[in-house]
Amino acid sequence: MGVTRQPRRAPRPYLTYAVQRVVQAVVVVLLAYCFTFLVISVLPGDPVTATLRNPQNNFTEEEVQRIVAYYGLDRPVWVQLWEALSRFVQGDLGVSLRSNLPVSTLIGDVLGSTVVLAVSALVVALALAFGIAYGTRNAPAPVAKALRAFPSLFLSVPNFVIGLLLINVFAFNLGLFQVIDSEGPAATFFAAIALGIPVSAQVAEVLIANLDHEARQDYAGFATSRGLSRSRLFWRHLLKPSSLPVVTVIALTVGELLGGALITETIFGRTGIGSLVQRSVTTQDLPVLQAVVVLAAVVFVVVNLVVDLVYPLLDPRVDLRGAARAPRTAAEQPLETTQGASA
Repeated sequence: MGVTRQPRRAPRPYLTYAVQRVVQAVVVVLLAYCFTFLVISVLPGDPVTATLRNPQNNFTEEEVQRIVAYYGLDRPVWVQLWEALSRFVQGDLGVSLRSNLPVSTLIGDVLGSTVVLAVSALVVALALAFGIAYGTRNAPAPVAKALRAFPSLFLSVPNFVIGLLLINVFAFNLGLFQVIDSEGPAATFFAAIALGIPVSAQVAEVLIANLDHEARQDYAGFATSRGLSRSRLFWRHLLKPSSLPVVTVIALTVGELLGGALITETIFGRTGIGSLVQRSVTTQDLPVLQAVVVLAAVVFVVVNLVVDLVYPLLDPRVDLRGAARAPRTAAEQPLETTQGASA
């Protein structure tokens, strides 16, 4: 009696999708590092050596030769790139040309402050966005109409203007926080407001558009006809499907949070990545600048990778076979469903 041979199972679609996304993320980070390195390398006049031999930096000839040998500045560019890329993969970001300290140490000393500010700003942005979206569905008509104009207003005002207004009103006039205590909880809160307001506009616009789309669906009309209040309809039926595109928007606003944090830290006098970049630009500390650019790329890629991996678990419309995202806005409709949904 023959034994029936079971067909070999194909790899799980999600696992294949996840591996593809991880590989793509690693490639993007490596390409970002190579691009940044090459841009610095092709600058005229060998700025690294010029910085080392600047009398104001007080490097001895022995220290100059040691740093030149470390970066391989006396070798071809492709050799320098290979050695720099090898060090980067091992977590070595190089040595500062100004302080002669490891770049990873300089970044580690200030990264915590920037992370606290960025996370606080994201919380403020989400709270504002969801508050505005809730008001557009549940507030009286005149108030709801006014709330719909808030995202456009928030986008039109730069965060440095908001920061200066907050400092003038709440620090100088009301005395709710001290400018000299820039790392304190109160100062951090107002800095997060300055950074979070422009970010909240994008989240609110997407959320409001999707709430309007979901409210026009048959299930929403049926729930309303059964006497469900607007507040309960919002929380029980409209919020969850409307919030899915917000996940994508949050990932896209990471770049704005990082860029805005540099400006906000300067305005509020915080010691973070922004102050480190400012010093590095002034002193032409190119290894530090390169490391900051690559760090921003890594953060952006990692956040988007997490979204790519989480979104198929939240939205069954994502076609894992094509390893592509399904439309996530109310204006777009999915062209095909996933294998599980079609089953």
